Amino acid sequence: MSRVCTIKFLNRVAFIYVIFKSSDLKGGTQVELQQPSDRSNQIYRFLLIAGIIVVAFNLRPSITSVGPLIGIIRDDLGLSNWSAGILTSLPLIAFAIMSPIVPRLANRFTNERIMLLGLIFLLFGITVRSVSFIIFLFLGTLFVGLGIAICNVLLPGVIKEKFPAKVALMTSIYSTSMGIFASAASGLSIPIAKGLGLGWQLALVVWAIPAIIGIFILIYIVKKDKKDKSVKINYIRSNDNRIWKSPLAWQVAGFMGLQSFLFYVTISWLPEILHNYGVSIATAGWMLSFMQIIGLPVSFIIPIIAEKFKSQRGIVLVLGLFAIFGYGGLLFGNSYIVMVICTILIGITLSGCFALALTFLGMRARSARQAAELSGMAQSLGYVLAAAGPMFIGYLYDITHTWTVPLITLIIVVLLVMSFGMGAGRNKYVFD
Repeated sequence: MSRVCTIKFLNRVAFIYVIFKSSDLKGGTQVELQQPSDRSNQIYRFLLIAGIIVVAFNLRPSITSVGPLIGIIRDDLGLSNWSAGILTSLPLIAFAIMSPIVPRLANRFTNERIMLLGLIFLLFGITVRSVSFIIFLFLGTLFVGLGIAICNVLLPGVIKEKFPAKVALMTSIYSTSMGIFASAASGLSIPIAKGLGLGWQLALVVWAIPAIIGIFILIYIVKKDKKDKSVKINYIRSNDNRIWKSPLAWQVAGFMGLQSFLFYVTISWLPEILHNYGVSIATAGWMLSFMQIIGLPVSFIIPIIAEKFKSQRGIVLVLGLFAIFGYGGLLFGNSYIVMVICTILIGITLSGCFALALTFLGMRARSARQAAELSGMAQSLGYVLAAAGPMFIGYLYDITHTWTVPLITLIIVVLLVMSFGMGAGRNKYVFD
């Protein structure tokens, strides 16, 4: 089976490579780049595309694989629900802290070198957290968050730098790759841990494999770049803090943060909610996977639709109603059919809101520099909000011993998402 998957992956990379074979890899929105002639050799381009896809593979599985296993990990190590929620929240805290720092490191050492460092952090974190001691579990989780944060921030910049004429296509490819592996990790966690009898430790450590592959590819790319003495990169820097004084920027940040709050709470606790309603934990894990798969087409379509309208308030309203019916339906989720429908509605909402949040970063800015500033602000603040979600919802369950209050809380958060989205969806720019 692994051989078939490998062949399919190489075929996909080869197909994408053909698309870009004639692309001009010069320039970029945020950089000035002079490429030497040997940069155009075919092996380099092929591995560059493969590297982007493999790095995208690593951006979610080490987080989404935890949700279905969180109950097993909690019981094995004697954790409370709120402390188990830290397993999802801690990477988000690392995202918030690391996001503003990463561009400065990349400006000094290049995107590729720092992204390689990110994958090394990720590999270290995945390995360490699989040791059955609480201190190693949380230490490894922290390094997982640091590694993902580095790659998360730099991957869009690498795409803009290397493929300035194909940004939309490459972004769609990497976001779809990210979603596929995220959903696969959710669905495979329980079968690996219980079905194969390997335990939660090996079910988590298996996601070190994409990190190892990515490290080898980036080592080649970094070595290739080191030989290119004529490469010169000048990053555009910001010298003011006007973005923090923009009401619209705060609305975009609020929308991004609160929709992230919903996403990370859902991947952490949806399996436990469904299991509490009588679904087996393995089925609950696959339903979490299904929730993410059902949202893949939505995440691809939403930016295209949003671009056709001056105001995106209508999209915010529709997605918000889907979320209300989705989380609200789980309050009466004893029926399997109801749970499936709610899972579909939640999947559409979460994928659509995430794609719309990314779209706002570009649509609410007049220039690449403004977009970069808005992105840095929105992600750093947004992940602070998101980090509180799994712990807070876990704490509510600890004190109420029922999922009713946490679900009502999520509906209130949905209303806040709609409120910030209505502001962010206006046809305005951050510095107007």
